[in-house]
Amino acid sequence: MGRLNPEKLHVEFRPGMTTTAPILGRKYTLTHSDITAELFLTIGLQFAYDKITSMRDEVLAEWKKSNLGLFLCVYVYVGDYGPTVNAIRNTIFRRELPLALEAIVYGDKKFFKANPSLNNAPIWIQFDSTDPTYNRFEYWGTVMDYVLQVP
Repeated sequence: MGRLNPEKLHVEFRPGMTTTAPILGRKYTLTHSDITAELFLTIGLQFAYDKITSMRDEVLAEWKKSNLGLFLCVYVYVGDYGPTVNAIRNTIFRRELPLALEAIVYGDKKFFKANPSLNNAPIWIQFDSTDPTYNRFEYWGTVMDYVLQVP
């Protein structure tokens, strides 16, 4: 897993969102540049569809509530590209998701400081694909597992 370089992370808060609230309705859109290796995190009441490209390699996340409490639900589109491309996309998402989760947690650090109970919230990832091999809903630890450890 690549480590997050905070200098390459750019965070944008959209209208209706502050650095500390709300919890429910808070949505994250994480995109990146393959050329510069920069990450772009948009935090808003809606996903930043204007930032999503035809590559569909973004990471989307939002806070949801279940009967067990709050959890971070993350969505990635593995796709409908055929067995070879789906396998490649699945491998790349699995390799890069820890970095993406670290970027979300670091980019919204004031929110997590203001809401410390969320550090123990579970993270569930929806891998979306028409291929049942890759269409999965998986537990990926808690928010605390992705707090950037600065040396």
